[in-house]
Amino acid sequence: MNTKTPFLEALQAGGGPLLADGAMGTVLHERGVQFNACFDELNLDDPQAVAEIHRAYIEAGAQVIMSNTFGANRYRLAEHGLEEQVFEINRAGVENARHAVEASGKPVFVAADVGPLGVRLAPFGRVDPDEARAAFKEQIEGLVAGSPDLIIIETMTDLYEVREAIKAAKEVCDLPVLASMTFTRDDKTLLGDSPVKVATRMADAGADVIGINCSGGPAQLLRILRKMRAAQPDALYSVMPNAGWPEQTAGRIMYPAGPEYFGQYAQAFAQAGARLIGGCCGTTPEHIQAMHLALQDPLPVVEIEADEADHRGQVATASDPDIGSQLAAKIGRGQFVFAVEMDPPRGLTTQKLIAGASLLGEAGADVINVADSPMARMRMSPWAVCDLVQRDLNIETTLHFPTRGRNLLRIQGDLLAAHAIGVRNVFIVMGDPTAIGDYPEAMDNFDLAPTGLIKLVKQGFNAGMDHAGSEIGQPTAFFVGAALNLTPKDPEREIELLRRKLLNGADFFLTQPIYQPQVAQQFLQRYADEYGPLEEPILAGVLPLYGVKHAAFLHNEVPGINIPEATRQRLEAAGKSSPREGVDIAGELIEEIKDWAAGVYLMPAFNRFDLVADIIEAVK
Repeated sequence: MNTKTPFLEALQAGGGPLLADGAMGTVLHERGVQFNACFDELNLDDPQAVAEIHRAYIEAGAQVIMSNTFGANRYRLAEHGLEEQVFEINRAGVENARHAVEASGKPVFVAADVGPLGVRLAPFGRVDPDEARAAFKEQIEGLVAGSPDLIIIETMTDLYEVREAIKAAKEVCDLPVLASMTFTRDDKTLLGDSPVKVATRMADAGADVIGINCSGGPAQLLRILRKMRAAQPDALYSVMPNAGWPEQTAGRIMYPAGPEYFGQYAQAFAQAGARLIGGCCGTTPEHIQAMHLALQDPLPVVEIEADEADHRGQVATASDPDIGSQLAAKIGRGQFVFAVEMDPPRGLTTQKLIAGASLLGEAGADVINVADSPMARMRMSPWAVCDLVQRDLNIETTLHFPTRGRNLLRIQGDLLAAHAIGVRNVFIVMGDPTAIGDYPEAMDNFDLAPTGLIKLVKQGFNAGMDHAGSEIGQPTAFFVGAALNLTPKDPEREIELLRRKLLNGADFFLTQPIYQPQVAQQFLQRYADEYGPLEEPILAGVLPLYGVKHAAFLHNEVPGINIPEATRQRLEAAGKSSPREGVDIAGELIEEIKDWAAGVYLMPAFNRFDLVADIIEAVK
């Protein structure tokens, strides 16, 4: 690292961080320049308009301003027929910024801005690394001719591309290089690289400063900064967030985070270790001024915690590709949760399922459990149902994942597919034997028992490794459920199975329907006497009784279910009102269960989702 340049000396000096400017394009657009215009061409055609924005940022308190050259490479300029003017546009961009600094009389650094090429590099595109490096060198040669203080390579999404840009900068000049990546909502780059990997690779590539920019709002970037610093604690860092996630309103792109909000995060970034702080898309001189004032405040501020940042800066949705389990978060906060089971349709029609899930979500269901071929009958793939519910309704799902009928290849491929569509909760079970279903002759083999699959997910996939010990690129983030019988005929065997599931990493348990909570508590006490209290959360099964015949069937024909005589008598006495009586009974059971369970797992009888919705609303 070159530590002798004035910029790096200022960055490494004691005291607060340096303050960079905000968005150029946002302010140009506010002043009448259309988004489909070439902003970089203004360096030649209307330098005064660019200089006015530079001056506004300097007056707001910026100590580093970036040249208006974000898209001034041969590929992006070719879209406007300007590929032959790469050198002139870039030199003019830096000179404009330099003139604005000189006119201000303030000690402000000029950063020569280099954005992504706008084309994909091999192996994900058709531009090879040498061609990319040549394009970056061409641009940087023009930038250096304008006499900047540093090179900033920003808004990169591809580690291959940023590596070539850093190499190009090092080959052209001895100026410090700040390399900055942008992240999607899942805290990964567009190509799936984690903050830890990004920080490590950029440090190895020779970046003098590691940056995070664009992405979401300040909350997300604060979280990512902390992860990066944990991986590379000795590196220098810059943070330049967007003003939140953009929204289109009345034909305009709007950003929700205002100047005051940015000011609140300025010292939080400083406390987290950022040495250069600024703004990206949606930020204005007002945002920078608010950060400047906050950094001048000598009073200590309370550091914003990661959880608080998540809530204030962005709202995670169930369809986001790489969020963690919302179910796990709710249980962790001590919230009593409601999970409801739904079966996939037997054909293509999903309207009724979506309508039922919507009703349950409005009633307060926290998660929809999607069964996989219940009773070994052919139904739509549960992955499709999970995707529909999460994407269309923004209700989190739990995917039932039977091991029966799957070999090791299919198990692992199915897990990757589930994770890719945003499923984070999996309930691992053996599954129903094909002999009882629509296709009794179908293959019924399996390579892993549920306990073995729990181990594969928790100790393999969640650690970034497959069953063979090979890396899968990045760890999964599954919250793994397992089956538990709280009223077993053989308690010793059930406790032995429970211990194996716990040792292999089970996160939570779903139980069969319970109609005698006191018996379930006796089992848990027996376990506690031998091994201590069960710390993993239990979602106790509740199947609302629909009538006398329904109760008789469950009591007499379903192993593990015992319905007290008094309960069956209540249903008989209710007559035609027995479905409503079943709702009342379920509510009473849940009130008893609340003392020792983390939530309930509701199983609608005969797809009567309305009755389950009534139960949830009554209990809540």
